[in-house]
Amino acid sequence: MPYVSPSPALNRRVERLRTLAEAEPRLDGVLLYGSWTLGESDAHSDIDAYLFVRDADADTFDGREFVGRLAPLKLAHTNMYGILAVVFDDLMRGEFHIDPAGSGIDQISSWEGMVHLPDPGSAVLLDRSGRLTPAARRLADHRPPEPVSTAQELCDELANWTLMLAHVRARGENARAYNLLHAVVAPLQLKLCRLLRGSTAHWLTPSRALERDLPESDRARHLATTGGARPAEVRSAAMESWRWSRELAAEAAARWGTALPLQLHDEIAELLAEG
Repeated sequence: MPYVSPSPALNRRVERLRTLAEAEPRLDGVLLYGSWTLGESDAHSDIDAYLFVRDADADTFDGREFVGRLAPLKLAHTNMYGILAVVFDDLMRGEFHIDPAGSGIDQISSWEGMVHLPDPGSAVLLDRSGRLTPAARRLADHRPPEPVSTAQELCDELANWTLMLAHVRARGENARAYNLLHAVVAPLQLKLCRLLRGSTAHWLTPSRALERDLPESDRARHLATTGGARPAEVRSAAMESWRWSRELAAEAAARWGTALPLQLHDEIAELLAEG
């Protein structure tokens, strides 16, 4: 049975997209992604989709004009990732990838292990050529990251970025250190924590559904790594963050035999403690 969101507005918008796509001959396929495809959408969810345009029409297709047929737009722009980002008149957000059908559908196979579509039938709104549905079906099974190499990469990244944080804070760039802590280090920590806990369903956005996915003890450790932007608060949060990173790295080493450069880790801790 096709997925139905608890948000009537989102259901209407998805059905409107399906109707418009079926009537638009320049579109070869439409694939939803995000919370809808995971069965997790609600009244605050976006509508996110790939619009696969026939190759012959790819250069002339006006994505903004097409998306504007869904509902009046308050905002439409190409964001930093090259995606058409819009805000509808009801304040629902939308993100639309406008890709040539030939190469775009071919690339879906490369998403395996990163993107999960548990219900491909609900995710595919249009498949004019018959290529999109089998490509989407390849994403139906959740494939967790390979643990050993992934854990090693995350541990190395945490050491590298935390050392950079320590240097910029020591230089007096407190705002930059604050940003590194929350925008770079924290997502890496949460990925490593998810890997260790076997909770990788929200791998691409590791803070998503954190309150539901991770045990209270991990949530408390994560909370302790956050703080205000005042210098003393950044120093305290950074030190607590590195303590948790080291504990996670030690747990990974014990489980998977990943390398643990203890001397480097001690030196990073000493630099963070200065000032």
